[in-house]
Formats: sequence, C-alpha cells, structure tokens
Amino acid sequence: MTNTTDKDRVLIFDTTLRDGEQSPGATMTHTEKLEIAGLLDDMGVDIIEAGFPIASEGDFNAVAAISKNATNAVICGLARANLGDIDRCWEAVKHAAKPRIHTFIGTSPLHRAIPNLTMDEMAERIEQTVSHARNLCDNIQWSPMDATRTEWDYLCRTIEIAIKAGATTINIPDTVGYTAPVESADLIRRLIETVPGADEVVFATHCHNDLGMATANALAAVAGGARQIECTINGLGERAGNTALEEVVMALKVRGDIMPWSTGIDTTKIMAISHRVATVSGFPVQFNKAIVGKNAFAHESGIHQDGMLKNAETFEIMRPTDVGLSETNLVMGKHSGRAALRSKLSDLGFDLGDNQLRDVFVRFKELADRKKEIFDDDLIALMRVGEDPENDRLKIVSLRVVCGTHGPQQADLTLDIDGTEHSTTQTGDGPVDATFNAVNALFAHDAHLQLYQVHAVTEGTDAQATVSVRMEEDGRIVTGQSADTDTVVASAKAYVHALNRLLVRREKSAPGTDTREINYKDVS
Repeated sequence: MTNTTDKDRVLIFDTTLRDGEQSPGATMTHTEKLEIAGLLDDMGVDIIEAGFPIASEGDFNAVAAISKNATNAVICGLARANLGDIDRCWEAVKHAAKPRIHTFIGTSPLHRAIPNLTMDEMAERIEQTVSHARNLCDNIQWSPMDATRTEWDYLCRTIEIAIKAGATTINIPDTVGYTAPVESADLIRRLIETVPGADEVVFATHCHNDLGMATANALAAVAGGARQIECTINGLGERAGNTALEEVVMALKVRGDIMPWSTGIDTTKIMAISHRVATVSGFPVQFNKAIVGKNAFAHESGIHQDGMLKNAETFEIMRPTDVGLSETNLVMGKHSGRAALRSKLSDLGFDLGDNQLRDVFVRFKELADRKKEIFDDDLIALMRVGEDPENDRLKIVSLRVVCGTHGPQQADLTLDIDGTEHSTTQTGDGPVDATFNAVNALFAHDAHLQLYQVHAVTEGTDAQATVSVRMEEDGRIVTGQSADTDTVVASAKAYVHALNRLLVRREKSAPGTDTREINYKDVS
C-alpha cells in the first residue's frame, strides 16, 4: 500500500461503530454492528473503525467478524499506547483484507497527567508502541489525543517520533471540540510544513461538535492539507457528537467550486444508512438536521413553495435523490402487493431478502388495515422498529388501557417473560404512566426513565407515532424505540425494547462474563 493519497482525494474514515457507539445509550448489538459495517462498506467508506477490541469480548468479536466480512474498506481497530492493547487489536483486524491498527495517547498537559508520564517518558512510549504496531501491520494510524491543546513544540516532536516509528497516517484530534476553523486549517498546514517526514504520510482530522463547528473544522483541516476526515453517520458521538459524514461529503460535492476535493462515497445511500443508524442507536435525527433531517427538503412558506414549483434550484442546492431520498412520496395502501412493497422499499434504500420481505409485508398489511394511506415515512418507520427479536426475554402479549375524564387511568397488561406469561392491572397519571407502571410491576428493575419522546411520523389523526425512551441503571444507559398508530402501544413497545437492551447490558457486565471490559469514554 502507499502512504499518500491523490491531492484531490479525501479519504472518509467512519467511526460510527467506535466513537459513535460511545454515546451514552447508543450501544449496538453484534448483529447490528455487522449490518452497519456492511452498509458503510457498500456506500464507499474508505476506512471503517470497527471498534475497540480490548474494551470487551463483544467488541473484539464484532471487530473480528467485520474484518472477515468486509469487501472494500480498510478495517481499523483502536488501541491504547500499550503492547497488550495493540496485540489484541491486531488479533481482531488481522482477518481483514486491508487491516489497520489505530493507536493513541493523550499528549496535552491535562492528558499527560492521566498516565503520569513525563514528556520524555511519553515520547519513549510512543516510539515503542508505534514500532510494535508497525511490526504487526503495515497500515498504522497514530493519534495525539487532545492535539489541539498540546504545546506546539511537543506536538511536533511526538508526531515526528510516530512517523519515524512507522505510522502511515497521523490523525489530529480536536478531542473536546475546542478549536475553530481558522485554527484547524492553520494547525494542519503548519504541521505538514514543519514536521520532518510529514509529506510521506496522510494527515487526518477528527473533530467534535461541542461548539457546533465540527463540520467546519474538518473542512478547514482539508483546506490545510488533511486528506482523511474522521466522521460518523448523523454526527453520532460522545457529548455533542462528531463531524457528520453526510455533511462533509455533501459539502464537498455541492461546493466543489471552492473545495476541489472528492470522496468515494455513493451519496444516494446516505439516507438509508442514516435511518438505520438512528434506529439501532436509539438516537432519532432532529427534524432540521442538515442533509438527513425530515425537514431538510421540506418547504412550507408560500414564497418557497412558489419558487420550488417554478424551479427547484430556487431554494434547493441539492436534489433529494442525491442523498437517496425519493422525489415523490407515493402513497401505498391495503391493496398494494408484495412486489410493489419491495420496489418502494428499494427506492427508499432497503434491499430485502425473501424472508425479510415476508415479515415486513405482514407488518405492512397490519398497518394498512389501521391506516388508509401509507407514505414513505410510514414505511421507513416500519423498517426502523420491526418486530422484537426472538431472543428478547420480554415480549408484550396484550395491552388494554381504560381512560376516563376523572380518576387515574388503568392498564391491563400481559407480558411474556422468559417464555412464561404474567398479567397485571395497574393505574397511573395517564395511560402511558399506567402502562409503564404495569411493566414495572411484572418486571422489577432499578432503571430510571431519563427521556420519553413522541414524534408523529406523518400528518393526520391516524398517523404513526414513533416513541423513543432512554433509561439508566447503575451507569448503564440504554434506549428503546418503536412505532405504532396507537401512541400508548408504541410507548409500551419502546419501554420493553429498552428493558430488553438493559438485560443484554447486564449480562455483558456480569462478573466473569466480560473480564476485559474497560472504561474508554472520551477516547480521541
């Protein structure tokens, strides 16, 4: 492989499965990680950071499986600056056709204090660990964590050491989202001009969105000479999130006149993977989110609608089809057949096998019996929530809610818990509260409800409601999501979905089941 890339080509490094999954409550299952990795590979992502292999057995197994299944992308694993981490990382990624080890250490004064290393001791650690990684793999990425708050002379010194030790990519993380675009561009430019050997490696940028400038900082870094952008789908990530893949990719595509750099991303696949990541992470996309938000291509004001009818370019700088959004919101209904459903879902970016289509078609018909007209957003919601997996320990058998204008509301609930049905009747301050109380009565837990959100998928009184909940128990944060034309039913399903995820988290963190688990928050 070569250490440099064409000056007009920007590599897209997606870290949704590593940095994105660090968002509290965004933990994905093994199957979900493999699915997202496949979608990223298919859309043309150059490097997929599949996880942090030493963090847990689950992470290791997911990275190893993704490595074996990838067809195009470089598969990267993250490792701290110690030999055990790096060896474990290599064991996971070595199965890939194109493996990469990404090792890092915090170089700023604040981060140097964590391992309590002097500057010289840290420099020695960098040389030792990068050299060790390079002896295992010929594609090595090194990151000085909190680079934007590291002293200039020391940053240059550590980067030079990493290059001499064999690093092929130098990533410059703005770990706490502190920098601004003018600084981002200047920092990359000065490093390339100053550090010996810098012209022989690829410089990368990794930005966080704490001040709302992650996309701007990433694009500024490219202007300064960076040729790899680290990003996530929907900007998912720790705290305020990371640079959003869809934003930098479409910015480069739309504004090629002033940013003459290209990516290898098939942008027509953006909307489908955005929907899927929102589903498996439990983090809905805000309506006014750039590129992938529900309102990104919506026009309501009279002057906007008039302009759009005359010329779409009046108020749209890109076409909906550029990001995989159907230009027409064709209505389907109870008389629509399986072939029509497959075609429509394909237009929306969902390619289903026969068994998947059969299951979705059943749910589609059930929805069509309750909703006269089914729009694109209804189908997307249908694909998001699906049915409860067969291995879920909690399943809703039946729910009946009694509402009145006076007194508490009542919920009659039957849950299947580990194969046995249990029933109860509970009251509450409203139908949703009564339903949640009924779930809690049948399945005791100490989780606290942190978030409860309801969104209408489409217009009308028969619209589906998408419900998201977030729960926390002993530091474990989980999310659940579901959709139904009945808001109470959707709420119950979302609540039970979150509890099922909580049970999985409990099992993973039980003593003796995950001995390698570590706390890796706020990494790069």
